[in-house]
Amino acid sequence: MLKKKSSKLLALLVASTVVFGFAGCGKASSASANAGTTKQETKVDKIKKAGKLVLGTSADYPPYEFHKSVDGKDEIVGFDVEIAKEIAKDLGVKLEIKDMDFKGLLNALDAGNIDIVLAGMTPTPEREKSVDFSNIYYKAEQKVVVRAEDKDKIKVADDLKGKKLGVQKGSIQEDIAKNQLPGAEAQALGKISDIVLALNTKKYDAAIIEGPVATSYVNANKNLVIADLKLKTEDAGSAAAVKKGNKDLVDAINKTLERLTNEKTIDKFVTDANKLVE
Repeated sequence: MLKKKSSKLLALLVASTVVFGFAGCGKASSASANAGTTKQETKVDKIKKAGKLVLGTSADYPPYEFHKSVDGKDEIVGFDVEIAKEIAKDLGVKLEIKDMDFKGLLNALDAGNIDIVLAGMTPTPEREKSVDFSNIYYKAEQKVVVRAEDKDKIKVADDLKGKKLGVQKGSIQEDIAKNQLPGAEAQALGKISDIVLALNTKKYDAAIIEGPVATSYVNANKNLVIADLKLKTEDAGSAAAVKKGNKDLVDAINKTLERLTNEKTIDKFVTDANKLVE
């Protein structure tokens, strides 16, 4: 009798162990399944969590971005800034602006110090190796700026042979100088304002500057003019840059750009920014 009772007790213990074992496996499997389906945090998620979109720009490039005293306070303004504000608004966050040399923008993006670059930047094959670009939001021609006294002396590419030519470091203008004006001695500086100063003080004989920016500086410097020299400006225009692999952020930016384009708001931003330069 005792043996039978012992056998029954042992059977019950084994059955309980098996049941709990299966229950444990079920929980483990469920946990694994949940872990596998957990949504990975995207760049847009991180921006929304932080409550801000950090813009990297080089604020010496009117009318794209530049410093302006507004009600006695220095502010960074321009149509790139207005576009960035719209992107931030559509994401439901605030805009924070970091001003730096143009040549350091992509490094700052790669390091995660900024979320987006808007700085009149042209997508090039070289840049596309390290960052992703939005759709083009603005196109402009490249101009050659000279001192007014030299306008009649510089009309064709050959007139710049042996001359010192100012270009912005890390910009599309460096490539234009190399490919279209090989006879010139191209010298690169980080800021357009420094290039204009060097031109004014006769350290440079000419400078390649994007159309709207050239017009802004020429209007502010009566001794400078835009030369008659024509350049081939088949670049792709300006686009926003983000760290490679953040398609969700590119999609969000493109959505805002499409809205602004359809509303013709970018044209208004450009006009308003040019008025601020004057």
